Formats: sequence, structure tokens, C-alpha cells
Amino acid sequence: MTTLYADVYELVRRIPAGRVTTYGDVARLLGRPRAARQVGYALAALDHDTDVPWHRVVNAQGRISPRGSGGSDELQRLLLEDEGVHFDDNDRIDLARFGWSGPG
Repeated sequence: MTTLYADVYELVRRIPAGRVTTYGDVARLLGRPRAARQVGYALAALDHDTDVPWHRVVNAQGRISPRGSGGSDELQRLLLEDEGVHFDDNDRIDLARFGWSGPG
């Protein structure tokens, strides 16, 4: 596992239940503002039984990003809704309400 991946996992574990952040915000918080795509790769590399709450990371529009594996989009939405995150009629999350911008 690369250092970036380990750093991504450590940071994502700190996102509180019921909150989300974006791939870009994770990259920015790690001091690598141009690494949003790599954050996505790191999360996609996780095992199914991971303790990393990958579902709390969404795209910059507050939407779930499509994935190659079937059903993961629906699973992500269900996990977020179970934590109290709401989606609007356009399948977006209000980042001003549910967004997390980092520790502290």
C-alpha cells in the first residue's frame, strides 16, 4: 500500500457518521490538492470488508460517483441514508449541510 493510500484511509476514517466530504477535499486536506483522482483510486482499492467508511466520500457536486462494480452506487446511497444524509430530487447531497471539511 502506498503512503498516499494509507493517508487517505486514515483521513477518511475521521469523517463522522452523517457527514460527507469530496475526493478533492480529501486530497486538499492531505496537502495534495491535485490528487482527487488518486483518492478515488485508493478508495476503489479497498476490500469489501474494510473498516474505512468509503461511502462518506462523494464528488464535488455532492453526488455519488459511478463505479465499475455493480450495486456499489446503491449501497453507498443506502449507507449514507442510514446515517441520516439526505439526497435532493436531483440525487445530490447538500454539502453546506452535510459536508465535512476536516478535523478540528
